[in-house]
Amino acid sequence: QVHLVESGGGLVQAGGSLRLSCAASGIAFSINAMGWYRQAPGKLRELVAVITSGGSTNYADSVKGRFTISKDDAKKTVYLQMNSLKPEDTAAYYCHVVPSTSSDYWGQGTQVTVSS
Repeated sequence: QVHLVESGGGLVQAGGSLRLSCAASGIAFSINAMGWYRQAPGKLRELVAVITSGGSTNYADSVKGRFTISKDDAKKTVYLQMNSLKPEDTAAYYCHVVPSTSSDYWGQGTQVTVSS
């Protein structure tokens, strides 16, 4: 059974930093890509960042220069370092994992709230 465990969310003031993590277990084969999505109340879910098995990355324009996605292949864990946080970053953040030989999976979500 695939299990994604997210952690690192919380309440911070504008300008602060948080580091999200998502550890994948129960995946028998290699992971093709890992990423982060977010959804704020009343808004659509949007892609924040993605990293492939080869290490290439892509970011939403709204977070470029502030967020950094990284991974630890041995731990099958993806991270999202969030710096210079803004109130508009407030959302539930969801980990997304795409194995090379299976369907995709989602984490339970972790809440990030940025106060002004």
